[in-house]
Amino acid sequence: MTKLTILTIAMTTVFSATAFATSEPIEIIPAAVITNPEKVELGKMLFFEPRLSKSGFISCNSCHNLSLGGVDALPTSIGHNWQQGPINSPTVLNAEYGLAQFWDGRAKDLKEQAGGPIANPKEMGFSHELAVDTIRSMPAYQARFAQVYQNDGITIEEITDAIAEFEKTLVTPNAPFDKFLLGDKNAIDADAKAGYQLFKDKGCVSCHNGPAVGGTMYMKMGLVKPFHTNNPAEGRKGVTGKEADKFVFKVPTLRNIELTYPYFHDGSVWELAEAVNTMADIQLGQALTETETKQMVSFLNSLTGEQPQIVLPILPPSTAETPRPVPFAD
Repeated sequence: MTKLTILTIAMTTVFSATAFATSEPIEIIPAAVITNPEKVELGKMLFFEPRLSKSGFISCNSCHNLSLGGVDALPTSIGHNWQQGPINSPTVLNAEYGLAQFWDGRAKDLKEQAGGPIANPKEMGFSHELAVDTIRSMPAYQARFAQVYQNDGITIEEITDAIAEFEKTLVTPNAPFDKFLLGDKNAIDADAKAGYQLFKDKGCVSCHNGPAVGGTMYMKMGLVKPFHTNNPAEGRKGVTGKEADKFVFKVPTLRNIELTYPYFHDGSVWELAEAVNTMADIQLGQALTETETKQMVSFLNSLTGEQPQIVLPILPPSTAETPRPVPFAD
């Protein structure tokens, strides 16, 4: 076999794999490309910074734990003074691919989202002014902000911008399913392949598509049959005020879904198989067999990618000017 023939075969294989990947409703997740490492490192420090909360105990990582798939593995999160949060904490992994942030889409991007919990009395319980005062009180932070933003001031916009820049790096590439899309037919097993075909045939891809396998649209929870829950969240209605938007939520990503239990906006379902059957029932009006459920779960498990490898930042010490934590106050 000539070198030219070998090269032709190799090129044909690559082109075929590329054509297959681009024709599918699910796209691969590429690895993060970091163009501003200093800003990303600053954002990482702030992501793990508990002093951005009134208690001095809660950080972004508290509800979006990077050791747990970017969630807290609770039905609803625990906020300041042990308050029960109103809704399940969505994963921060691959969140950049969402059309908006939060279940109801009230934040247009990661930067706007990052400021919400800080000033929410049921979450971090602080204020933007005190958050800025806290960060500004530490010389090490002052130096880092001056280096990154080329000025001597520190603002909430810069704090949230840095957090967002770090969060953009929290992607999970090289999932078995991504390798399958790129041409490695042995990257997933027969059950996962059958599950993916079911996922397409049943209509799941109408909402769960794109790189994040979701996050690109809003949809009513309980499209065909009502979804029964005690959770008071009304979805987009709380943003738009429109009755038609009641129980309409951002479609969640299915990337790393085996890690991000419990499921749904109310965190009411712990088992992925049950979540699959519930969605088939209330969204599609269909019933899956035991074999189909097993195959669907196998496919969903193949969406688990490489988790971000995080070296914990060393945070600067507080100073006499740093606001003191108030962990047990209302």
